[in-house]
Formats: sequence, structure tokens, C-alpha cells
Amino acid sequence: MKKPLLDVHTHTVASGHAYSTIQEMAQAASEKGLEVLGITEHGPCIPGTCGLLYFKNMFVVPRRMYGVRLLMGCEVNILDTQGHLDLDDDYLDHLDIGIAGIHAVCWQGGTRMENTQGVINVIRHPKIYIICHPGDGTADLDFEPLVLAAKESHTLLEVNNHSLAPQRHKTVARDNNLEILRLCKKHGVPTILGSDAHVSFQIADYERLFPLLAETEFPDELIMNYFPARFFDYLGIIP
Repeated sequence: MKKPLLDVHTHTVASGHAYSTIQEMAQAASEKGLEVLGITEHGPCIPGTCGLLYFKNMFVVPRRMYGVRLLMGCEVNILDTQGHLDLDDDYLDHLDIGIAGIHAVCWQGGTRMENTQGVINVIRHPKIYIICHPGDGTADLDFEPLVLAAKESHTLLEVNNHSLAPQRHKTVARDNNLEILRLCKKHGVPTILGSDAHVSFQIADYERLFPLLAETEFPDELIMNYFPARFFDYLGIIP
């Protein structure tokens, strides 16, 4: 495997159930040789997370620490089958990177077709760059339409290491992520590995994902974690 150079789905103490500060996360990323680190605190519908003011005040945080390019963002919650989010555009405008995912505590789902359409609506949102852990099983989804929509919109579907932790009891996550990888490979769609780190030691930890990449013979050139410049260009983010 190539060496990962970026991890853009991580959390600090501001999310309420994570355990490291921004500086601790940035220093750990530097020690692991990363070039880019994303700090994506949970959106306001997750109990215990930071208040809305947090996302408007992020301009005070230096965007380079310990030699690492820092992206300050949010893991926005997808709320329903219409694709409504728990941050409006006024707040999304303040983010360096917006990622969005489904969490059971604030999700109102429907049929598989309805759930899929809701996620497609978010994929097409111009301020959402990554759909995080779509394969964790929280919502029943049809993955091929998601992959095709992601290809059209230059949005990345994440395969999430944290979802595969035995303590999470995400029993369908392995099979779902294998399906996502196979479909991305079939259609030539880039993906991104997400550590979903909740403590500094988990940054760029993709150990549970490497066997899935091997099983699907997933091509390195479609994994954005290995190519920071390509990541910024593909998403249209100014580095």
C-alpha cells in the first residue's frame, strides 16, 4: 500500500465525545507524515457537540500547524429523505470542507429508494464534498446510483475505518463497503478512506480498510488519500 498523505474526517474535544485538541491532532498528523488534516466536528443535531458559533469562528485557527495543511470543517447531518442538512448555507460558507453523513440519532428515513434519493440530493449540494460512512448500515441505500451521482458531481464517497470497529456492531458495514469499492472500481470513481478519528492516535488509521482494498484489488490511483494535489483539484478546493 502507498503511504496515506491526508485524513480529512476527524474530531476533537469540541465534538463532545472525542478526546484530543486541535493542536494534539495536528501534531499527531505531522508525526505520521501527513500533508493534510481535516477537522470535521459533528453538526448541531448530535448531542453534546459544539454550538453553531464554533463554525463561524473557525477563522481564528491557523490553517497550517506543525507543517500540516489544516482544513476546518463539519460532519454535517443528513436529516431526511429530502436531503435536508443541519447546517444552512450561511454556516457552510465558513467551512474549508463540508462532509455529510447519516446518524441514527437525527435521521428520519424511508424506503430504500427514498433514502437513496435523499443522499443523492446531498451529493449534488455544491458545499458538500464527501459523503461519510454511507456503507455503515444506518440507512438502507442503493449504492450504484450513489456512485454514479458522485462521479457526476465530483463528490467523494468515503469508506470508513471506524464503522468496522467490532465495538460499533455495524454488521453490514464490511459487505457494504466492499460493494462501494467494487462499484467505484467498475465506474472509475475516486474514493476516500476515512479514519473518523476521535483521538489523535487514530489519525490515518485505515487498518480495517486495507483488507477490503486488497480483496477488491482496488487501484491506488482512485484513492484520494495518496494524492493531496489531486484531492484539492478534484473537489475544487483552493489548497
